[in-house]
Amino acid sequence: MGIVNVTPDSFSDGGETADRSGAIERGIEMIRAGADIVDIGGESSRPGSNPVPLKEELNRVIPVIEGLRERLVSYKTEYPECTPVISIDTYKAEVARQALGAGADMINDISGGRFDPEMLAVTAQFGAGVCLMHIKGTPRDMQVNPVYNDVVGEVHDYLRTAVERFVAGGVSRDSILVDPGIGFGKTIEHNLILINQLHRLTGLGAGLLLGVSRKMFIGKLTGGLPPSQRVEGTIAANVIGWMSGADIFRVHDVPETVRALKVAQAIRNPLSIA
Repeated sequence: MGIVNVTPDSFSDGGETADRSGAIERGIEMIRAGADIVDIGGESSRPGSNPVPLKEELNRVIPVIEGLRERLVSYKTEYPECTPVISIDTYKAEVARQALGAGADMINDISGGRFDPEMLAVTAQFGAGVCLMHIKGTPRDMQVNPVYNDVVGEVHDYLRTAVERFVAGGVSRDSILVDPGIGFGKTIEHNLILINQLHRLTGLGAGLLLGVSRKMFIGKLTGGLPPSQRVEGTIAANVIGWMSGADIFRVHDVPETVRALKVAQAIRNPLSIA
């Protein structure tokens, strides 16, 4: 899953793809590099961030989704075996509704469907895929002394409840992903425990997405490196995550991650390269 932030204040890319044409080109580049999903977001969820007004978020993401969908029509003609998915990264049901109408295929909701009670209905109405993430608090306050008795167990129960709620509301279990929410209301230790014990989340009957790309804990573990220099740390975390049971990896650096995971998979299963 390649990340396309249509925001001026992303913690990682700092608005590099804040304009429509740049965001669309970034999405196409990621698909060519091996991304199966392009995740488009119009509101930063970095620690301490404030919500973006609905109209502003729509103005950011809808033109990009429409333009990317248009480009993918011709792209599929050139590469018929390629069926990339467009994801809308939002917790607002109205943004999800308009994004799905504009050509998105799935919703990536950092709140697991809890911030907006209409998100379940929108997902079911469109028959869309959805990724349900764990978060403790909100982006504005989530890193203010997060405490758990058993971080993996509590994240597991939160995600299990979210999955069951969406299935009961008419969403196909096969179309649901779960995300432990690395960095969303977790200390460095919480993040490391979750990545190391991802296998405890594989029994939820949903695909498992891991989002660690360039995150703060990687910077702290590598001597305070800025986001642009956290690629190697991100790859290490994703390879361990894959070994622990993750299925999908949400990243800024698609080609590097694709290559690393290909090597890891070949080592674990040498016969697969025949």
